This record gives sequence, C-alpha cells and structure tokens, in this order.
Amino acid sequence: MPAVVTSCPPPVHSDLLPPPTPETLAYSLTLPAAPQTPAIIRSATRTILQVHGLGDVTDAAVLVASELAACACRFTPTAEVYASLRYRDGALRVILYDGHPRHTNPRLAAACEARRRATLRVMASVVRACRGDWGIGEAREPGGGTRMWAVLPHAGACAFTRNVREEP
Repeated sequence: MPAVVTSCPPPVHSDLLPPPTPETLAYSLTLPAAPQTPAIIRSATRTILQVHGLGDVTDAAVLVASELAACACRFTPTAEVYASLRYRDGALRVILYDGHPRHTNPRLAAACEARRRATLRVMASVVRACRGDWGIGEAREPGGGTRMWAVLPHAGACAFTRNVREEP
C-alpha cells in the first residue's frame, strides 16, 4: 500500500498555544467604508484589548480607532478601508488606510490634509493627552491612498483612561 502524503499541516490545538498577551496583539481588518464602520471598530478594538490584557487603555484606544475609521470612511472613494492594531515597544499603534489618493498639486494636498486634520481634532487631543504621536501620509501599499496613524504609549493611555473614569 502506498504511503499517504498530505501537504496540509496538522491542526494546531488551542490548548497548546500560549495565551494572548500585549506583545502578541497584531490584528488587521478590512472594513466597509460605511457609516457603521466606526461602531464596528470600537467593538473590535474593545474586545481585542480585553483579550490581550490591555483593558486599561481601552477608553483612549477605542476613541482613537473610531475617529480614524470615521475619517477614513468619510474621505475614501473606495468601498473598503483597512485597519491595523499592533502593540509594540510598550505602545498601541492604530493605523487606518483609505483609498483616497494623495493630491499631486501642493495646494490641493494641503487643503485636503487640513480637512482631515480638522476632522481629527478630538482624536489629536486624546493622543496628546496620552503623550503619543499621530500623523497622515501617503500609503506605501501598491494601491496607494492615504495612511493615518496614532501611537498611544501604554502609560499615557492608562492615565487617560483613569482620568476619564474618575471625572464626574
């Protein structure tokens, strides 16, 4: 009888995998460019952070992810946006990509970026309160578009969440 050959790896049993930690937080989501997307990203971000033991940064992270998603959906001419959540070097990184191409005319590019920045005023305040960083730039992906990102240091996001929960 010939030997059985398979190219599929054997199934991995979840009880053999290490539990989720902040350092293993790495998620990418393709979402519709639709009005419900900010709510979806809020829910997904909240769940992901809880599972990875980062519930102490939830308030700041959910607000940032939601605002970036709303902005991406507002500006994209495509049917989808792409979100990335990563935890590296003691900070949560939230990145949103949309299909809006960068303008080649410098005046149009400046006006478009000014509109995006105005849309993200609340998010910018939260990132500053967390002592983080954020920005807008050209997506380096083959399809082009715009990349918006925010970095929330763990300690700053924890302090923000504590302050929000302590206010009357």
